[in-house]
Amino acid sequence: MRIERRPGRVVAYVRSAPGTCVWLVLLFASTVAVHHMSPEFEREFLLERSTNIQRLSENPVRVLFASAFLIDGGIWLPYVALYGFIHAPAERWLGTVRWLVVCVTAHVLATLISEGAVLVAMWDGRAPSSTADTVDIGVSYALAGVVGVLVYRIARPWRFGYLAVVSLVYGVPLLVGRTFTDFGHFVALLIGFACHPVTRGRGGVWDPRGVLASWRG
Repeated sequence: MRIERRPGRVVAYVRSAPGTCVWLVLLFASTVAVHHMSPEFEREFLLERSTNIQRLSENPVRVLFASAFLIDGGIWLPYVALYGFIHAPAERWLGTVRWLVVCVTAHVLATLISEGAVLVAMWDGRAPSSTADTVDIGVSYALAGVVGVLVYRIARPWRFGYLAVVSLVYGVPLLVGRTFTDFGHFVALLIGFACHPVTRGRGGVWDPRGVLASWRG
């Protein structure tokens, strides 16, 4: 009986968060493909799909789309957990379309703002000209945006604790490392906070007190 139920659970999970599952499958496929490339071809392949200043100036739509299906570092398995704990709950709560709006908004705006900061730094002499053509790929900006919007999923007063924690998670690296990627992550988080209008009418606020009560019971 248990064996018969497992396929049903898998199907139900996929149906509850189809966008998350499809995205994970595409990330897996691209990761496998990249791992089978020679080092020279891999670098050229990733550069052509990087959201750096050079590629954004040539074909912004193409690189913004392509970079969202590549993993920085080439390790897929951790993203299963990240997507399962962050993207999937957000998609179930918001619905696929609204969830996708948050992902795309965070990915696109955080990329453009962070690369704009890179451009300003190059003009000021604080960054070398080679920064304009570095490998810059990944899905972390979209992830940070969804982390931000999930603050509205949590009931008060727990919401403020979540807000403090995620602000530290993304703010401390920015203060310590001060890299353009850290800046982009923090911007994406703020964009997620700003996506409150997308959450209107969704309801279903999660109250940790219910979980605690079930454990005690």
